[in-house]
Amino acid sequence: MSFDRIAILGLGKVGRLAAELLHESGLEVTGVDAHPVSGLPFAFKTADLTGESGLRQALTGQQAVLSCLPWHLNKGVSSAAHGLGLHYFDLTEDVGTTNHIRALAETSKGLMAPQCGLAPGFVGIVAADLARHFGKVRSIRMRVGALPRHPTGLLGYAFNWSPEGVVNEYLNDCEVIEHGVRKTVTAMEWTEKLFIDGNELEAFTTSGGLGTMCETYEGVIENLDYKTIRYPGHVKLMNFFFHELLMRERRADAGQILTHAKPPVDDDVVYIHVSAEGWIDGNLRRKEFVRAYHTREIAGKERTAIAWTTSASAAAVIEMTRKGALPAQGFLKQETVPLDAFFATRTGSFFLAGRGGHTA
Repeated sequence: MSFDRIAILGLGKVGRLAAELLHESGLEVTGVDAHPVSGLPFAFKTADLTGESGLRQALTGQQAVLSCLPWHLNKGVSSAAHGLGLHYFDLTEDVGTTNHIRALAETSKGLMAPQCGLAPGFVGIVAADLARHFGKVRSIRMRVGALPRHPTGLLGYAFNWSPEGVVNEYLNDCEVIEHGVRKTVTAMEWTEKLFIDGNELEAFTTSGGLGTMCETYEGVIENLDYKTIRYPGHVKLMNFFFHELLMRERRADAGQILTHAKPPVDDDVVYIHVSAEGWIDGNLRRKEFVRAYHTREIAGKERTAIAWTTSASAAAVIEMTRKGALPAQGFLKQETVPLDAFFATRTGSFFLAGRGGHTA
């Protein structure tokens, strides 16, 4: 089912850029937000997106929807989209939300495609592509971090991403495959050291980044995990903040405190380190996709790395769906999206120009 009309819900940095990219690709875009937004090249309307009536008002007459709203609103958005027979896309990393969408997909008229951002999303597409090179895969490791290029303070961080999303992934349990067993482990553990372009970094477990990959690779590979990349020392301080100060019991307050202390910056970097190990013709090999993505100019404006990598990933999947390169209905696992076809889209090609890193 091809489509020409799409609603973008939530016009923050990511939502607005995604809407601009899809508008430039030829889609008839309507941006929707709770507050007025000016200077847009596409149609816009305000709506209360927290309830069923407001969502139906926003989505009536559309053929598809991309939700760039906080994760906890996406169950309502996906239900409304399902009821209207729309294609549905979002950026969520929340496991419960994804399970809800998956249940809807069993009777959907359109494609239900959560997790279309950076992680989960693009990194799962990359990881699955690396795995396809092997006759037998031993492990897949996925590490992603969105960081200030010039960190200050002990945390070495800036909240360029949703504080609700960051708190959620720091506190919820994480799904992994370890020694062939699919299980959950605690977030902010399994700390490791890694280097990208000579920069020392640390990585630790966080929830949601694997999307549906544990289900896909259960019984196929021995080890699969996802970790968030930060500057050294970050995870120790966050464990202190959430667990010793008991801020895990006050998630909303925690997000406000952290954002007040570490507001967004304009000059950021997104680090991606995805690797797979296995056997090719009987020989044990390792393949990597390592990138450092920086701010870049898009449509005459400088965009942060986290904004363009997230919005471009979602836009690429939507482009592929529109052109018939992905299923027209049911549930989409990001790891089933072909990487070459993703790169061949207008927005997916942005990921080919990352400075730093290499593909082995």
